Amino acid sequence: MSDAIISYAAFILADAGLEISADNLLSVTKAAGASVDKIWADVYANALEGKDLKEILSGFHAAGPAAGASSGSAASGAAAGEAAAEEAAEEEEEESDADMGFGLFD
Repeated sequence: MSDAIISYAAFILADAGLEISADNLLSVTKAAGASVDKIWADVYANALEGKDLKEILSGFHAAGPAAGASSGSAASGAAAGEAAAEEAAEEEEEESDADMGFGLFD
């Protein structure tokens, strides 16, 4: 639960345009009446140091659906082609085994 509280505190700081530091994270969580270990504040502050949280989040929004839609249609076309190639390869293998007199139950 501490990680969720620190995450929300980081969002609040980013929205306010303040630095996401361990001290600021602890101040926000304390003002909210939550008790969080200092280690969580240190971990989040170090992970987000020098990064723009708003830019990171807007990047997910902008790239998510567009990339999923384009790769989804390309993947479905590629999957259909692969399935046809696999079927042809399986048929070839079956024929070659039968030609040599080897069967599954021989």
